[in-house]
Amino acid sequence: MNHSSRSYREKIIDLVEQVIESEQMELVDVECLKGKARWMVRIYIDKEGGVGLDDCAMISGEIGDLLDVHDIPPGSYDLEISSPGLDRPLVRDKDFVRYTGHKVSISIAGKIEGRKNFKGRLLEFVEKEGEMVLVVDVGGRIYNIPKNKVVKANLQYEF
Repeated sequence: MNHSSRSYREKIIDLVEQVIESEQMELVDVECLKGKARWMVRIYIDKEGGVGLDDCAMISGEIGDLLDVHDIPPGSYDLEISSPGLDRPLVRDKDFVRYTGHKVSISIAGKIEGRKNFKGRLLEFVEKEGEMVLVVDVGGRIYNIPKNKVVKANLQYEF
């Protein structure tokens, strides 16, 4: 993600989070990607019991107007509103706190003990030596993964 995509993502989060929460829904994540001719803005929302098509359509109308008024991202864009799905992304600190005890899949920048990818159970999300750390059990082996190294984290669906 380049600098402008990151800053537009943050501006979109600031603009839309209250609107989504006012509808008793939760903002899960925002992706803001620059295509050749236009931007793609993907907003993932959730609520107790899951979101439906009507929820996505309603939020799309409200958010589309808001983005247009503020011209973020600038120019033309496609807006996609959807459920996070079974492999819900974990992005914010509150996500890691909320899903402690669940199975997760994590990819990191760099390596820890020769690994870049971890699939296991999130045991804790705690502060260690001044940084937030995910404590993950991968097949009985415990890894301490600094949150600032996490590139991507998702829930793993359990049957």
